[in-house]
Amino acid sequence: MLPDLAVIIPHHNDTARLIRCLDALAPQLVDDVELVVVDNASNHPLDPVRDRFPPFRIVTEPQKGAAHARNRGVEETRAPILLFIDSDCLPADDWVAVARKTLERHTADLVGGRVSVFDETPPPRTGAQAFEVAFAFDNRAYIAAKGFSVTANLVTRRDVFLATGPFVHGVSEDLDWCRRATAKGFRLAYDDDLRVGHPSRNDWPALRRKWQRVTEELFGVNGRSPARRLAWAARALTMPVSVLAHAPRVLRHPDLTGGERLRALGTLARLRLLRMVWMLGQALRR
Repeated sequence: MLPDLAVIIPHHNDTARLIRCLDALAPQLVDDVELVVVDNASNHPLDPVRDRFPPFRIVTEPQKGAAHARNRGVEETRAPILLFIDSDCLPADDWVAVARKTLERHTADLVGGRVSVFDETPPPRTGAQAFEVAFAFDNRAYIAAKGFSVTANLVTRRDVFLATGPFVHGVSEDLDWCRRATAKGFRLAYDDDLRVGHPSRNDWPALRRKWQRVTEELFGVNGRSPARRLAWAARALTMPVSVLAHAPRVLRHPDLTGGERLRALGTLARLRLLRMVWMLGQALRR
């Protein structure tokens, strides 16, 4: 029997979180759902995963990068509906059931869902964790204002994927892919009932690595022509001002305590100033 839906999970050196993700997915999988874990050349052993989930398929994609892993996942599956999640995410217990219906319910070709941030350590939150609570994964806003959904919680059809083309490594792949899809006339929508959780970054080094990667990928999407480099440099110079513009979001956030708000503001200022330096360097790079 041809599966109706394929769950595709890229993975790299995060076995404990992958097991947590699969534990949440296992009760949701029925005969017409196929699941593939695409391991992106991990050097951590996957024996614990294979031992715990013997029916689940694990394939290896030697080219490093989540884009390559997701493309391989599409190649390795057959279902007409594709459902993407990251290995460190925790899907809601009705995630697969909601994904089955969401494209039809929204009369859309690709749908992104809610991504909620949760902490893996006890309170109080660090500056990085508090920053992520306030700013990370606002997928509703990404879809409404920026025209893309994160691939940590995305459902689409196989024909849409084939018409749009594969994810591209080295750029902000979710933004790039969604914009290519909508440029072809496919409709993007948001579904708040399609829910996954994502762990917050615990500390400054982890948050810094994330945003250095994101900034480099966004530069790749922005383009490297002289005019685009000039626009990128101008955008870089707005980073200090954006601290003031976004401070109210931290100060009014209902899930942060007073001390966490202060730590989040410090992290916001530190990160935006560092991003200005990175972006100016990228604009001047030959």
